[in-house]
Amino acid sequence: MTVKTTLLFLMILSLCDSNSFCQGRQTINFNSAWQFHLGDQRGAERKDFNDNAWRTLDVPHDWSIELPFDKESPTGTGGGALPGGVGWYRKKFILSQKDAGKSTVITFDGVYRNSEVWVNGHYLGKRPNGYISFQYDLTHFLIPGNEPNVIAVRVDNSEQPNSRWYSGSGIYRNVWLTITGQVHIAYLGSYITTPVVSTQEARVNEEIMVENKEQAAKKVTITTRLENAAGIVVASSSTPESLTAGEQKKILQSFSIVSPNRWSIDSPYLYQAVTTIEENDKILDRYTTSFGIRSFVFDPTRGFMLNGSHVKIRGVCNHHDLGCLGTAVNKSAIRRQLRILKEMGCNGIRTSHNPPSPELLECCDEMGFVVMDEAFDMWKQPKTKFDYHLDWEQWHRRDLEDQVRRDRNHPSVFIWSLGNEIPEQWAKVGDSTGIATLRELNEIVKGLDDTRLTVTANNEIGTGNRLLGSGITDMIGYNYNHLHWDSVYDRWGKKPFIVTESVSALQTRGHYDMPSDSIRRWPIRWDLPLTTGNADLTCSAYDNCSAPWGSTHEETLREFEGVDHVSGMFIWTGFDYIGEPTPYGWPARSSYFGIVDLAGFPKDVYYMYQSVWTNKPVLHLLPHWNWAEGQQVDVWAYYNEADEVELYLDGQSLGKRTRKAGEFHVSWSVPFHAGLLKAISRKNGKTVLEKEIRTAGKPAKIILETDHSSIDYKNDELAFISVKVVDKEGNLVPDADNLISFIVEGGRIVGTDNGNQTDLESFQSTNRKSFHGRCLAVAETFLKKGELTVRASGEGLQGGFVQIKIL
Repeated sequence: MTVKTTLLFLMILSLCDSNSFCQGRQTINFNSAWQFHLGDQRGAERKDFNDNAWRTLDVPHDWSIELPFDKESPTGTGGGALPGGVGWYRKKFILSQKDAGKSTVITFDGVYRNSEVWVNGHYLGKRPNGYISFQYDLTHFLIPGNEPNVIAVRVDNSEQPNSRWYSGSGIYRNVWLTITGQVHIAYLGSYITTPVVSTQEARVNEEIMVENKEQAAKKVTITTRLENAAGIVVASSSTPESLTAGEQKKILQSFSIVSPNRWSIDSPYLYQAVTTIEENDKILDRYTTSFGIRSFVFDPTRGFMLNGSHVKIRGVCNHHDLGCLGTAVNKSAIRRQLRILKEMGCNGIRTSHNPPSPELLECCDEMGFVVMDEAFDMWKQPKTKFDYHLDWEQWHRRDLEDQVRRDRNHPSVFIWSLGNEIPEQWAKVGDSTGIATLRELNEIVKGLDDTRLTVTANNEIGTGNRLLGSGITDMIGYNYNHLHWDSVYDRWGKKPFIVTESVSALQTRGHYDMPSDSIRRWPIRWDLPLTTGNADLTCSAYDNCSAPWGSTHEETLREFEGVDHVSGMFIWTGFDYIGEPTPYGWPARSSYFGIVDLAGFPKDVYYMYQSVWTNKPVLHLLPHWNWAEGQQVDVWAYYNEADEVELYLDGQSLGKRTRKAGEFHVSWSVPFHAGLLKAISRKNGKTVLEKEIRTAGKPAKIILETDHSSIDYKNDELAFISVKVVDKEGNLVPDADNLISFIVEGGRIVGTDNGNQTDLESFQSTNRKSFHGRCLAVAETFLKKGELTVRASGEGLQGGFVQIKIL
């Protein structure tokens, strides 16, 4: 992100001192103007350490994404072939004299990993978990006035491998500084439930944890006002309380809302609870909690019921990276991913396999997604040499408690997943540690939130599975095994059932292997040179290849859509992600699993889901129409809202096709001849949609497109610019691999990509080869007002540009 000056940050503090808007609680974005050094540095925790030669940057920051891909990286291709290492961050700030004696805390939304934090040379603590949010109290170590205070953070991601996918490195999520009075609401100290929900009334309960850090007793009034989306107060409650010195007390308040607006997938309505602590009409603290009102049931027979209506959870799994941005959190990038998935008909997200960023859950709340909030990828037994199993004994309880407390007010969260494909699921004679651990985790969650269900994601479904056999969790969770979904209750008893992970099909956008009806399950042999697959390290976009443990999208969807007792499924994966390039090794560096590629361009199968999961009329034709003369080409069409599809080549009909039961596409085998391929879908003889694909000529020009005509500077919004290489007639050139160069006026390029899993050019580069005629540039602006201009050029091509307004 752009580097704002420290003076700007100090000005914000000054405004909060004198502005009644900030009365009671100041929550300040603490992301700007950090000093960064890659590598260990003796003494960097000291306040007087000289960091003048260090790089100045803003967080969130992922240093690994800035490094070159390296075949010898100890992370391996599973970790994206991008190194980890050790990094230091330091930040200076002034605390106003007016804030002397107030409570001041710093919150990190996530640091990967093994972070240690100091303030003015005082050690505050360590958090090994790279995904969890945490907070430190700075109050007693700060110096008010004109003398700078110094925060120092050491991040150690050097022990590798510690992840099965790309983790990123650094302070990669947001940082916040919060200043309150000594009497205030505790960290994660609000918990809202809605025990009674109907169209006529909703009962809302709030637990509020108040703490008094004063040396004297206090008499205060805690008042909560529930506001609707328009900011109108719809209910309120006040509670007088006496707090002894140093006391932490739980306050309970109840409310009734008449004719509530219920949160749903199609209408994700949000309320907020604004809680104030007052003493003699002076506000000591103001705390806002967003929440939604909804009722739900997971039923073994009927599946998932939301607000009394049956809803199929049509979800995807996603890892936490944001493509060419790495793991550095940006809310506009998250919102873009979710928007693309929502348009496909997706309504569920599984946070694979770790606590998500707060921004992801905020977006899911706002956009209407059902979230499976997952905690762990392993418990005591390792999956990689240096992963979280080394920290399990000391940290798992604290980390899980912090996750549940942080996320339990989000209406999008419906399920707590306690572990993914845990090695302890397999039976070991005389070994009950898996059962004991699961019981402990389940009790931790239920002690903090008994309104949601718990599950584990199991890839081993034999009767020896100790976790499923224990019956501890509320739900039965299967990974894959789609041919055994109908017998789940015969094996484990009748509990709500959900497919925690499915499919694992493999695709490269724009690449097609024929014959299309030949399904390939590629074996995985990481210890040997590649002996199977394609020499160019591609996988077919016909949906005819998958990992050996998985299936094609169509095979799984056929089983899923026809049965109510399967409450939902989460496809592996929504987006491609960095790392885990199954079925290949180097130089492949990112996954093939996504329905959408790493750059955010949908693969063909995206339209199959859109045709089944939405009521939007769909007609999608594949593949491209640039082949060798006379070559036999399999032509597919995904469609809905129609009885049939007819295919034409240069106006001559090649026949009508109608889907058979259990099929989601129709196909023709066509000898290639350059020209116009056209499909028409019809219902009752009337045309619904038409789709044309022309044989493209040589690359001639660049077309730039953006999904937003304006971006908000204040919210660090990014501009995503899609590039198409087209011929002189404007047809996408499907084999174009031209090098595209980007220049920005009023900002800078922060990432480029093209969806090619084997492209080893740095994501930070301002140059990117098009891949099957497409690539992406991501830009940020330095301007507070005006226009951001992005220009693209390529040798022998007519260039293009796009202008985006800055708000």
